[in-house]
Order: sequence, then structure tokens, then C-alpha cells
Amino acid sequence: MYGERLRYVVAGLGIERITPAHFDAALARIPAAAEQLAAAGADAIELTGTSLTFYRGEAFNRQLCEAVTRASGLPATTMSNGVIDALKAVGAQRIAVATAYNDEVNERLGAFLREHEFEPLVVTGMGLEAMEEVHRVTQPELMQFAAQVCNSAPEADSLLVSCGGFRTLEIIAPLEAGTGVPVISSMPHGLWAGARLAGLDGAAHGFGRLLSRSP
Repeated sequence: MYGERLRYVVAGLGIERITPAHFDAALARIPAAAEQLAAAGADAIELTGTSLTFYRGEAFNRQLCEAVTRASGLPATTMSNGVIDALKAVGAQRIAVATAYNDEVNERLGAFLREHEFEPLVVTGMGLEAMEEVHRVTQPELMQFAAQVCNSAPEADSLLVSCGGFRTLEIIAPLEAGTGVPVISSMPHGLWAGARLAGLDGAAHGFGRLLSRSP
């Protein structure tokens, strides 16, 4: 997305399944990971994993940011913040949501979106839990699935594709062309939020309406 303008330093949390129980188990590892990133020279930290950061609601999402900043001394954001900010930036109100998740995680995402005064018209998941299953989803498969979800909610003014494990950067623009609505997705728009936190404008031309426009 950003070429030589931005360098990423990564510390993993070892989450292997997209379930609340596995997220709960990973929480204790977040401060040490934040310290590791600060020691590696990071200027800002984004806690990635959309479901990791929305699964207990907005208040907990804010607490996670605060925990990262306390541990690292650095400004912090989350992937969920990126998604919410991106939806607001494109004027989304009534959203079709395509996810990797099972029904429980989908319900939590719907509740999180409603906390931010969006109306999720439909939240449809692939029912995946293992991260290895998410990584096996091809871009053509994901495009077809996301388009079907959007088409199932003809009154939607935007499409959200949620799961940081999906590779969506290259399919945002084609999905927008096919559906006629702006498309927001976890990893690209999470990284957009991180880039802005680090002092960039966040633009990445050619990858959909929001990323292609200057602030």
C-alpha cells in the first residue's frame, strides 16, 4: 500500500482461532508485544485483528488502545477503529457486512456497529474459525461471496468485508465497480488508520474510493 513511505514492524499474538475464548487467552500477551514493538523502534502501534478489538464492544476497544499506549509509551489505534473511521469517511449508514466469522462473532460485530450508530442490514459470515481456513480463501471466492452478501441487501449504501486475515486490497476497486457502493475492509483500512496515526495522509491510489482520494 505505502511502499517505502512506511515500514512495518510486527509482533504476533499467536491467535489461531477466531473465537472469543481464543481472544480472551491472547489479551495477556498484548502488553509484552507492545513493549517489543517500542523497543524495535516503532513510532505508533496498531492492534490488528478486527474481531479481537470489537468482540467486547467499544469501551473495551478503547481500553485495548490505552493498554497498548501504557505498555509502549506510543500512540495506538486498533483495526476496528480503522474500520469505523473508514465507514464514517465514506458516509456509510446502512451496511451490508460480509465476514469470515461464525454466528456468535457476527452478532458481536453487529452490536459493535450499532454502538457507532450504523445499521447493519445483513451480517453474513463464512463460518470460519481457524486462521488457516481464512488464509485459504482465494480472492475470486471472496469477491463472489462479498458481492452476494451486498446483493442480498439492496438498500445498503456500503459494503464491509470484515476479517484481518482476508487479502482484500486488490479486490476493493473491482467490488466497488460491481456493487456500486464504497467497500471498506479490515486490513487495508486498518493499515490506513495506522498510516494516518504515524503521520501519513493514508492515501494509496488505485485501491478503492477512500484510499484513492487525498484527505
